[in-house]
Amino acid sequence: MKCPSCGNFESKVLDSRPSADNTSIRRRRECLACQKRFTTFETIENVAFVVVKKNGNREMFDRTKLVNGMIRACEKRPVSVKQIENAVNEIEANLQSSMRSEVPSTEIGELVMEKLKALDEVAYVRFASVYRQFKDINTFMEELKKLLGEGNVPNVK
Repeated sequence: MKCPSCGNFESKVLDSRPSADNTSIRRRRECLACQKRFTTFETIENVAFVVVKKNGNREMFDRTKLVNGMIRACEKRPVSVKQIENAVNEIEANLQSSMRSEVPSTEIGELVMEKLKALDEVAYVRFASVYRQFKDINTFMEELKKLLGEGNVPNVK
């Protein structure tokens, strides 16, 4: 590890501990040349993957887009940012563990809907209405029927 003070590549580790969120290791080091101390973090390198959109376009996975979409769906709902972050972490871990280089956006959308359904049903319906692009109120009502698990929601004309 290169010393930020003198540029020497030799250092010794004085202390190692997991970070607060347990996603990295914090190491306290001391340069063997100048004796300056510095901190480094060791993290797992995630495999980058491409999202295949409905229209066939491909783009790099962007965690921020996922978080922002879920925040929009949960706006003015009793869902904390921490809950959203945890859901996104789980979705991302699920996608990373699949070890695929390309993931369809439809699969990501379904994972988001699954998480939102568990967090807040109103946020779920909001997200579903945009994601599934409901054409009319009847398709919206069909989704509500599925959510309620019953077939007695009236048909709206």
